[in-house]
Amino acid sequence: MGKELSQMSLEELWELFPIFLVAHSDKWKSYYDEIETLLKSVLSEYPVERISHIGSTAIAGIWAKDIVDVLVEASGGSDLENTAKAIEQNGFIRMSTDKNRISFNRGYGKDGFAEKVFHVHLRYAGDNDELYFRDYLNEHPQTSKEYETMKLRLWKQFEHNRDAYTNAKTEFVRKWTSEAKKVYAGRY
Repeated sequence: MGKELSQMSLEELWELFPIFLVAHSDKWKSYYDEIETLLKSVLSEYPVERISHIGSTAIAGIWAKDIVDVLVEASGGSDLENTAKAIEQNGFIRMSTDKNRISFNRGYGKDGFAEKVFHVHLRYAGDNDELYFRDYLNEHPQTSKEYETMKLRLWKQFEHNRDAYTNAKTEFVRKWTSEAKKVYAGRY
């Protein structure tokens, strides 16, 4: 019997869960709808202002990791930890806790990825740059194709190093998020 995920080093986890990209799939929308319904039910008694589909699976037509990212925005001043516990009690594994940000996953097992994989990002309302980036790329296909091209180039280079993969995209994401926040000022 193999190690539990909690016993694995970061390198072992990256080996088991490599970066892999697939062509855009319409199933991502239905997976998001399914997880949104679950989260709305689980969090119906908690002060949640918005649940949103974010990440590359929310951008039309581009290749992405086969992982649906979800942003849960809790009301400012609410107890984020209480909301996090409700998420954990419903099959999500806490991956990180930073000040005002908690992330979870679902669909990771000691034998690899499940059919449906989710990352849930819990934050206070307004900590939502990903919404601006998503909208901008969906409304600017040339920029989304540039993003896709960069991701495809970085994929094999950082297949077993998620942090390096994410860091290599940071400048592009910051640039277009900043532009999006100018274009869509006050949208969220």
